[in-house]
Amino acid sequence: MTLPLRAVDIQLNGTEQGFPFNVPVVQGWEKLDFASPVTFFVGENGSGKSTILEALAAAAGSITAGEESAGRDPSLSEVRKLSRKMRLTWNKRTRKGFFLRAEAFIGFIKRQEQTRAEMEAEIRRVDEEYAGRSETARGLARMPFAGQLHAMKNLYGDGLGLRSHGEQFLDFFQARFVPGGLYLLDEPEAPLSPLRQLGFLSLLKKMVAAGSQLIIATHAPILMAFPQAEIYNFDESPPRRIAFDDLEHVRLTRDFLNDPQQFLQHL
Repeated sequence: MTLPLRAVDIQLNGTEQGFPFNVPVVQGWEKLDFASPVTFFVGENGSGKSTILEALAAAAGSITAGEESAGRDPSLSEVRKLSRKMRLTWNKRTRKGFFLRAEAFIGFIKRQEQTRAEMEAEIRRVDEEYAGRSETARGLARMPFAGQLHAMKNLYGDGLGLRSHGEQFLDFFQARFVPGGLYLLDEPEAPLSPLRQLGFLSLLKKMVAAGSQLIIATHAPILMAFPQAEIYNFDESPPRRIAFDDLEHVRLTRDFLNDPQQFLQHL
């Protein structure tokens, strides 16, 4: 399989100051290659994995969940300075796919539901305003609002807001998935129960089979276990490949589940 994105490098001239250039993995960066359809960025909070992922989204011109370019998203203004220092090597450039931060997903759902409510209100207004006029005139006036509602229903059914956060998240992916895309995901496990994480792994398998590439920042050992995934450890500078069984996240989780009392007795 030919992956869309082959590598990312950062070229600094030594004069850059402040965030995000003071993040250790940025200062010690070496060219990072992507050899697997699924790549995980793993590390402690503050290790820089989300910073790199956000800058990568801006450099790649990804669309965010809110359908705004990462190059214009105001929340990414600081990391765009880093994105301009990035050099991406493509096997085949793609505009398919998207960038998604789990923390921003709830805001996206609220905007969708607000849009739905506004379109329904506009349709009610048209029905009142065009009462007594021909069905043709009323239908033409309703058309732009009804069309948008129809498009939303085709994508998301009766509404993402009617489901749990985990169900919303999986429904969103299935609705927005396009084969051959580049998907950049920041902590997608946040709204997912362990069972839903397993469902997400099944979805990843389908996406990979359809020629997509995924780069994921995560803390979730269940996700990291995806077969043949490439894992980069951001607790080192520069980030280095690491085996699943050598990850601190995996060892700590395994040890805790084997003997919770060993940890809890020290609380």
